[in-house]
Amino acid sequence: MKNIAVIGAGTMGNGIAHVFAQNGFSVHLIDVSAPQLEKAVSTIAANMDRQIAKSQLTTEEKEAALARITTFTSIANGTAGIDLAVEAATELTSLKLDIFRELDQHAPENAILASNTSSISITKIASVTKRPEKVIGMHFMNPVPVMKLVEVINGYATSSDVTNSILALSEKLGKIPALANDYPGFVANRILMPMINEAIHTLHESVATVESIDTIMKLGMAHPMGPLQLADFIGLDVCLSILNVLHNGFGQPKYAPSPLLVNMVTAGKLGIKSGEGFYEYTKGSKELKVSKYFLR
Repeated sequence: MKNIAVIGAGTMGNGIAHVFAQNGFSVHLIDVSAPQLEKAVSTIAANMDRQIAKSQLTTEEKEAALARITTFTSIANGTAGIDLAVEAATELTSLKLDIFRELDQHAPENAILASNTSSISITKIASVTKRPEKVIGMHFMNPVPVMKLVEVINGYATSSDVTNSILALSEKLGKIPALANDYPGFVANRILMPMINEAIHTLHESVATVESIDTIMKLGMAHPMGPLQLADFIGLDVCLSILNVLHNGFGQPKYAPSPLLVNMVTAGKLGIKSGEGFYEYTKGSKELKVSKYFLR
């Protein structure tokens, strides 16, 4: 595989494009928004500058990698001649199904179609295509250029050849792939999201403050980031979406999202992306301040 399409130029999409381009692949970065594509390429360049500052990349390597990225505003134009498409759109089932219908229509017949979904059924995504054996989950972790894991998820019909190709490809990217089967939340989020949800319940029930909960988990469990800060980093809307997938998929009350999480998302308090969640975020500041809502 030499030619890769990445669909979605948000945080995950630009990170995935970054890693492929840095490792010598030709990348077609696709998004319906031209300004979003410009922003994504600027973000990739800025992140590569950080790598240069840490002696992880040379200026020449950065320029060569950026030259391998071509942007497109339509799947029809951006998928010609590709070997692999990696969808990295918003975590909405209807949106992903629409994208895969279009990918199936326009991508070459031999192309593998992968989704970066963190919770939505690969089997369901594959069902809207005429090539379910070539559909697979390729769940990168955020930030993609830094995190080593790729959670590889087999759908019901995914062929062993496709699985082996994606496992080998992940290693070529300098990642460590781990294989999972297609059940709600897979492995990473089936374990992570109930922990985050329980931390939110703990706050909602006034067992401890935002700072105490995160400090206890960081210092007591050796987590690099507390669960409430991590929820802000992921996006509270994304956390809610994944918990709903788990709750609907398993039908068990332990996966029901905390009412506090539901209220915060309804109020538009989504974490870093909105400037406020459990903490407040000011552009250019690294100070971590608890949201005023939780101080009153």
